[in-house]
Amino acid sequence: MIEPLPLREHYMALVEHYLAIKSAHIGLAITSGSLFALRGAARLAGASIAMRAPVRYLSYTIDTALLTAAILLLTALRLNPFEVPWLMAKLGLLVVYVVLGTLALKRGRTPAIRVAAYFAALLCFITMYSIARLHDPAGFWRYLM
Repeated sequence: MIEPLPLREHYMALVEHYLAIKSAHIGLAITSGSLFALRGAARLAGASIAMRAPVRYLSYTIDTALLTAAILLLTALRLNPFEVPWLMAKLGLLVVYVVLGTLALKRGRTPAIRVAAYFAALLCFITMYSIARLHDPAGFWRYLM
């Protein structure tokens, strides 16, 4: 029978793979945001491909991998996102981004609501990206104030 690794050794294995996990997280974030932008534009143009099952499942898969990479990074760095202001801001915006994304792609009752939600979701994504790059809860908005 194979003995499980002690917790410290699991943690050290995570730390050894930090750069790969971070690279995956960044690539997945860009892929996820790009796919949302394309799906949203297609949906607003009336193209049915935006809501087809293979495209939706691809989006779910990418977002699940992105969340997994984020959790691995938090574990490797031993960070509590509720104690780090820029991570807390990013998580709050993530919730807003998801709500706006569902309004833009599916739940918006009128075309005007879908368009507004689409552009607001893109702005949320760009803000989350800038928060992550700058490690500042205000992100790029800091430079506009």
